[in-house]
Amino acid sequence: MGNLIAGVLSSTRYKVECFRPRFIEFKGRKELAEMVKIWEEEFKNIVVTAGLNKLLDATFKTGLTSPAWYVGFKGSGTMIAADTMASHSGWAELVPYSDSTRPAFTPGSISSGAVDNSASKAVFNINTSSTIYGCFLADNSTKSGTTGTLYGGGDFGASRSVVNGDVLNITVTLTQASA
Repeated sequence: MGNLIAGVLSSTRYKVECFRPRFIEFKGRKELAEMVKIWEEEFKNIVVTAGLNKLLDATFKTGLTSPAWYVGFKGSGTMIAADTMASHSGWAELVPYSDSTRPAFTPGSISSGAVDNSASKAVFNINTSSTIYGCFLADNSTKSGTTGTLYGGGDFGASRSVVNGDVLNITVTLTQASA
């Protein structure tokens, strides 16, 4: 009889939508007419070793019941498995937004081995023109913070420009499937 190999496949997808305000002239003043979707992109995540260790610890060792996670932007460069919040020399965090902290990842119900924050997307209010390259998930809300656990992150297919006034809505979907 052969060996039975069982496993779990983990994946994370980010869906980023960029909206820009469109104004109209009304009685001599500008008024917001609508928010227009400028671009949308989905991409996969690398889960770093620290993120995998956090999952194992919370699930099988300590039973951490309500961790808090936050979404951030990354600059150019490649995320690797050895990256942590304290040490990620291949890339830097970008903070071209007015929010005082990284937006929270607020997951909904777990169903069929997946959970996402589609009912409460992470929202970034852009206040500085910038080029962003991807996103990451960490358990520390401090902008540019270097403590806490980096779960992982990923890159867009190509860099994306944002300008003052843009609003980015980010949906993160985490999936576990039997291998």
